[in-house]
Amino acid sequence: TGFSDSSHRENKGGDRPVYYGAMDVPLSPLGEQEAQAAAMYLQQFDLDHVVCSPLSRAVYGANEVLSRQRNAEGKDVVSLDGFTELDRGEWCGKTKDEIGAEQMARFDACDESVTPKGGESYPFLKKRVLAARDETLKMLTPGQSAAIVSHLQVTRSILSDALQIPTDQMASLPVATASVTCIDYNSETGEQTVHFQSFKPDVGLQTSKDGAN
Repeated sequence: TGFSDSSHRENKGGDRPVYYGAMDVPLSPLGEQEAQAAAMYLQQFDLDHVVCSPLSRAVYGANEVLSRQRNAEGKDVVSLDGFTELDRGEWCGKTKDEIGAEQMARFDACDESVTPKGGESYPFLKKRVLAARDETLKMLTPGQSAAIVSHLQVTRSILSDALQIPTDQMASLPVATASVTCIDYNSETGEQTVHFQSFKPDVGLQTSKDGAN
């Protein structure tokens, strides 16, 4: 059973690298092109399901993926709340400098005492993301595959679990915008195999501005 996870893309929001988190910010024109490029790359895989975050930027990418599948007729994108991007609470709309480098370092190290008001910690995020992943796995039978179209921190949660990287280290995992990560799950042994990670199809697009996320 396999997952192809298509990750975050460039959002609208200008050149100011702010944290949007769970805010429903649309993609920039380049972000839409990146989503289309990732969807074209995934054409080579026969996907049984396309699952995504309910945020509009992920829904756009998921619809692009499904529309390019040969077996898309009669299928719909499945939206799961558990794949929503990390909610940064009162930090949403702020830059790293405005939040403070020390605060961010403590947050990335999973010091839950600095979790922003109204927001989530990485451990909380990872728990809900993995629950959504398990819900997606239940949709599949052995040999089937699905694409999850989500966000940076969601991808890091899934990938760090597969690679057995501790949650307090997952913020350093490099994940390019509109990249694809492929993980295979053995339903009998529980083994997770990462075939490739953060692969970004080169289709000649300009370099995206990867915001804070």
